[in-house]
Amino acid sequence: MKIKFKITALFTLLVTAILLLLSFFIYYFSSLERLEAFKKRLKGRANNNAQLYTYFGDSSVVMLKRLDAGSTNTLLNKSVIIYNYLNKPVYEFNAEGTEPPPVNVSTLEKARLNGEVYFTAHNRDALAFHHTDTVNRIVVVVAAYDADGWDRLQQLERFLLTGLLIGIATAALIGHLFSRQLLSPITQIIKEVNDISSQNLSHRIEAGSGHDELHQLANTFNELLNRLQESFMIQRRFISNASHELSTPLTSISSQLEVTLHKERNIEEYRQVMQSIREDVQQMQQLTKSLLEIAKTGSQGTIELNEVRIDEVLFKVMSDVRKISPAYQVELHFGEFPEDEKRFLVFGNNDLLYSSIKNFVENGCKYSPDHISWVDLSFDQDQVIIQVKNEGNVIAEDEREHIFQPFYRTNAATHIKGFGLGLPLAQRIISLHRGTIRVESDTQNGTIFTILLPSVKAFSAQ
Repeated sequence: MKIKFKITALFTLLVTAILLLLSFFIYYFSSLERLEAFKKRLKGRANNNAQLYTYFGDSSVVMLKRLDAGSTNTLLNKSVIIYNYLNKPVYEFNAEGTEPPPVNVSTLEKARLNGEVYFTAHNRDALAFHHTDTVNRIVVVVAAYDADGWDRLQQLERFLLTGLLIGIATAALIGHLFSRQLLSPITQIIKEVNDISSQNLSHRIEAGSGHDELHQLANTFNELLNRLQESFMIQRRFISNASHELSTPLTSISSQLEVTLHKERNIEEYRQVMQSIREDVQQMQQLTKSLLEIAKTGSQGTIELNEVRIDEVLFKVMSDVRKISPAYQVELHFGEFPEDEKRFLVFGNNDLLYSSIKNFVENGCKYSPDHISWVDLSFDQDQVIIQVKNEGNVIAEDEREHIFQPFYRTNAATHIKGFGLGLPLAQRIISLHRGTIRVESDTQNGTIFTILLPSVKAFSAQ
């Protein structure tokens, strides 16, 4: 069932419930008002009869019958009975074709106790009215049918029923128009999203100038499309670069084998060819390993997380980087350690953090003329801060946003052996640990990579 029909049905049901409740209260209070008004008429008639009877005594019977007979048009099916203190009827009048109301002793006693008692008899309203003076103690019972009052209630009932039906129909129509108007932007968004494909990711949804939830929805879709477009571009560039990087050593191996097999060679020539092929295979092996590591870090669910001491990771990085080349040097400096141990522990994967930080330190030694990397470890509130500095070539500002893309290499680094996969891998690892990386590079301070990682204390506070 479409949302449009659900909104229409819900709106119609809501309006119907309100109209029903309103109609019920109107009819209920109108019924009470009819009853109270008719009680006053019955009480007035009973009071008049009581006063005439007490004033004229038994001689008033003829006069009362004449008065009651003359007022049958105003009170239909009227009955009037007067009871003395012994509960004996001393006067009775019943309109033609009307039976007297059933009155028992209990009703008369309640009237004497409360002053008056209302009851119904044969679809008529009746009132027992107690009247006393210095001589008489009588109860006057008056019963009649309120034709005008019931006619007004029936007219009101028909009016309310007609209004209810018209209200329901109007609510359904307005609800339909309202739902169409309300869902029109969503329908437009669906239409525009259906027109978007992997070949048309540049298309964006028109968000309009409002600031409501639909405007936010359109903006959210546009942000998603921006991320998807960027992801597709990175994927295409990654596949293109990976194909190129993998085809280069394969082409080199194929060419060397063809040239070598073209004619007979001596043992030394074969050895040189095999050595060259071995280097190409090692290059492919290293490239494949880097690609697999990047693919592995793309899924957070495969990473085992534990409490890790960053200082121990840095000691291992420093030791292993120095083994890569005798020229590589690492200067490690620590800030003041916090008293709370959880502030210098990181919740993460020891091997991945080691691989990420080692990339920054090794690059610092590789690209710096003096082959020295300065590593500073400090702590700020619930963050662990690692700064890796080198005196290599300055990274231009327009290149900094690209250095974390796979296979991207700066102009100054093209002459140095590498694939351009170390920094992208390092950034993914830091992102998996909810960390961030900042890059600063100028001639005065050199190039500084600042890694910010949340401590175990920060995770405990969440």
